[in-house]
Amino acid sequence: MDAKIMDEGIMDARKILEKVKEGQMSVDDAEQYFRRQPFEELGFAKLDTHRQLRSGFAEVIFCSGKTDSHLLDIFGRLYEENGEAFGTRASKEQYGLIKSHYPKAQYDPVSRIIKIEKEGKAHKGKVAVCTAGTADIPVAEEAAQTAEYFGAAVERIYDIGVSGLHRLLSKLDVIQKANCVIAAAGMEGALASVLGGLVDKPVIAVPTSVGYGANLHGLSALLTMINSCANGVAVVNIDNGFGAGYLSVQINRLAIRE
Repeated sequence: MDAKIMDEGIMDARKILEKVKEGQMSVDDAEQYFRRQPFEELGFAKLDTHRQLRSGFAEVIFCSGKTDSHLLDIFGRLYEENGEAFGTRASKEQYGLIKSHYPKAQYDPVSRIIKIEKEGKAHKGKVAVCTAGTADIPVAEEAAQTAEYFGAAVERIYDIGVSGLHRLLSKLDVIQKANCVIAAAGMEGALASVLGGLVDKPVIAVPTSVGYGANLHGLSALLTMINSCANGVAVVNIDNGFGAGYLSVQINRLAIRE
C-alpha cells in the first residue's frame, strides 16, 4: 500500500471509497486497508485501531493505574496511528513522561486530560456543559474537553445550582439553543431535573462525588438523577465526565445531520 496513504492513519470508510472513486487509491489498496487486522497486538494490550472506522471515535486512553512503559507505548502507538491521542485521568507525573517523548502533548490539571490534537479541527453544533457549583468543574471539564476533542462546539455554563435559581434562568436562552445539555452536580443532584424541565433537548446527568457525608461520594446525587421526574434525562456513572462528553457528541452529530 502507498506509504502516503498509510501515513494518513485511520480514515473512515467514506473517505477511502472517495479516494477510490477519485483515482487516488487503487481497489487493491482499499481492499488491503479494510483487511488490516482490526487491532494491534502489544502483548500487554490490544489497541483497537479500527474503532474509528466502526464508531466514528478513535480509542481513548484511561491513564490511571497504567505503568509508565505501558502508557507510553499505548499513547505513542495511538498518536502514530491517528495523528492525535487523548488520555483521561492522567497524573502530572504521567504528563511529564508523555511530554518528554511527545513535546506537542498538552495537559489540563483540572480535568486531568492529556492530549495531542490535530490543528485546525472544526467544532460544530453546540453542547451546553453546566455545573451546579464550582466544585463540579473538574468533572464538567472532562466532559467539555472530551466533546471538543471529538468535534463538538461547547458552551460552558458553570455555577448555576438550584440554591440560586436566578443564575440558571439568566443563561437559559443559551442553554436552550444547545443540541444536548450536560448537567454535572453533586450534593443532592437536583440541577439535572430542573434543566430537564426547561429544555427540549436530551439532558445527560453526571452525578459528582461533591458533598458532605450523606452525599455518600456521589451516590445520593446518582439516586436523585435516576429518580428524576423530568423527562429526557439520562444518567451516567458518578464522576464520569468522559462518558457524558462522548454521548453528547453522538447526540450532537445526529442533530447536525438533521
